[in-house]
Amino acid sequence: MLLEFRRWVVPPGHQVQLTEVTWEELECILEELGDRGNPRLSYSRGTLELMSPLPQHEDHKDILSHLVEILLEEADIEFRNLGSTTFKNEQMDQAVEPDACFYIEHKPEIRGKWRLDLTVDPPPDLAIEIDITARTRFNHYEALGVPELWRYNGSTLEINVLREGQYVASNQSLHFPDLPITEIISDYLERSRTTGRTALLRAFRRWVQEQIG
Repeated sequence: MLLEFRRWVVPPGHQVQLTEVTWEELECILEELGDRGNPRLSYSRGTLELMSPLPQHEDHKDILSHLVEILLEEADIEFRNLGSTTFKNEQMDQAVEPDACFYIEHKPEIRGKWRLDLTVDPPPDLAIEIDITARTRFNHYEALGVPELWRYNGSTLEINVLREGQYVASNQSLHFPDLPITEIISDYLERSRTTGRTALLRAFRRWVQEQIG
């Protein structure tokens, strides 16, 4: 498996799916990938998916992550952004690498930890997926118990909150309930196509300050 995997090339914008992958084989692949982060992977009960993102995907991920950081900073909320960290739970036979993820309420429980074990540590409070190269599968995040999942498809932001083990579409974010998150985030991500990054983030920060103030 390792020799074959080293020879694979997943072109940007493409996806590869493998079946009957054991947990031991998954661990070997993760060790081989190390911190390279490309291709990104998800795993559920023997099925492994590998995806290589497009530049558009990476741009949206970067901007959206910074917008969330601004929301949290201006609300004076402590957080930890763990980016595309691999989250896995052997007991649940699940592993996934979100585009971005944030520990918010549960940040104190993982403070100072460099390695997380979801059999004892909590999952991230908010996960973000950019659904341009491939569509996010809910089952990974539902199984791991991530309370809130955002999905952006290139034009629209969708918020999903976990209710009794399943995601339900919502107009409100659990973490920013008083703000029109779906509309404003989609608007600023669309603006990012024509507005410089620094100017965009500065404008968004001013908007958040006005709302909170």
